[in-house]
Amino acid sequence: MVLDRLGDQLKDSLRKLFRASVLDPKLVDEIASDIKKALISADVNIALANKIVEVIKKRALAEKPAKALTAREHTINIVYDELVKFLGAEEGKLVVTEKPTRILLVGLFGSGKTTTAAKLAKFLKKQGLKVCLVQTDTWRPAAYEQLKQLSEKINAPFYGIKEEKDPIKIIEKFRPDFDRFNVVIFDSAGRDALNKDLIEEIKKVKNAINPHESLLVISGDIGQGAQSQAQAFKDAVAITGVIVTKLDGTAKGGGALTACSTTSAKVKFIGLGEHIDDFEEYKPKNFVSRLLGMGDIESLLKKAEDAMQKDEAEAMAKKMLKAEFTFDDLMKQMEAMQKMGPLSQIMSMIPGMGMAKIPPELMQVQEGKMKFWKHIIQSMTKQERDNPDLIDAPRIKRIAKGSGRSETDVRDLIKQYHQMKKMMKMMGNQKQMQKLQKMMGGKLPIGL
Repeated sequence: MVLDRLGDQLKDSLRKLFRASVLDPKLVDEIASDIKKALISADVNIALANKIVEVIKKRALAEKPAKALTAREHTINIVYDELVKFLGAEEGKLVVTEKPTRILLVGLFGSGKTTTAAKLAKFLKKQGLKVCLVQTDTWRPAAYEQLKQLSEKINAPFYGIKEEKDPIKIIEKFRPDFDRFNVVIFDSAGRDALNKDLIEEIKKVKNAINPHESLLVISGDIGQGAQSQAQAFKDAVAITGVIVTKLDGTAKGGGALTACSTTSAKVKFIGLGEHIDDFEEYKPKNFVSRLLGMGDIESLLKKAEDAMQKDEAEAMAKKMLKAEFTFDDLMKQMEAMQKMGPLSQIMSMIPGMGMAKIPPELMQVQEGKMKFWKHIIQSMTKQERDNPDLIDAPRIKRIAKGSGRSETDVRDLIKQYHQMKKMMKMMGNQKQMQKLQKMMGGKLPIGL
């Protein structure tokens, strides 16, 4: 997950709240101190970290919780509110209205600008928009080839001239074609620093295309340096927003996000990894919710929609709840989950699961199992997949041989299948559901 270390430290602080019998000033001080250390270790500016925790302490001790909340729940809400404020508060949404909407990406070398151009194009394509990519980076020798290959990978039209040194000539040559698209994304040149040459070139390209959005692509690993970079680009070329890349595991990501939030250039997207789909709109509330282990149902549903057709997902859910699913259904579910991204990322989006201390190694083991379970299922006959009760010792031996796995692996999968079926039966049973709800303090939905 994004900013793993920061998230783990913040969740440890909240666990202290859950375990405490009384919320007193000493506990509030201790939790505030933990949060401060967590923010500073994520490269958040010390003065800003101090400001955040002072507000949290003041509110936690002075405010009375609403009738429906306990003092602990109220304090967790305060932590959530204050982190959202300092990580951007409101979304910096990208709106596509005009045809074509022209988007210019700017940034320094090493920020991941070209890869981001393709990620943004794929993100917009998923919304049913016609998108093309235009190479205006004539400075970096590999820029043309890289953007061309990425365009082919996502099946988006590409425009560029390999040996051309003037970006304006590229724009003018293909300008008549741009009207065919909803969105045209221009990948511009970078430099090692924002110098006079780069400012001059960006201004020329901007004047030639008159973009609706000029987005600064900034690397999350520069931490607090993001503030001066975002401000400098904003002053020089009037950027309309920021895309923060390389947030997967970087210790400085918190610094980059808070630094950008202190300028008036809002973060609109974040890059979460190297894969082309590791990219999403930056929604501070959802982001903080995941950091604190509270889940992010909205993003989870969006990923599920991308992985599986709606009617297929609904049919699958009905089968699952009635405990009538087969091994074929289980394989479809595993394939959908793999499309949704790493298991740790999915788990962080499920409310409550983010608070569970599941070792990363265990997640990796489970992901590995899912890969070879598919091979085991494919080695079964149609009759066996539809009716797993038929699978006896001789069949297990044959399936193991056919899939290249051990008999233990086959038995493990069958055991997991039966356990899941048993759990689903219990969830589908109204009385059992009510019993579970009572045990969980009334937090489970009865109407499943």
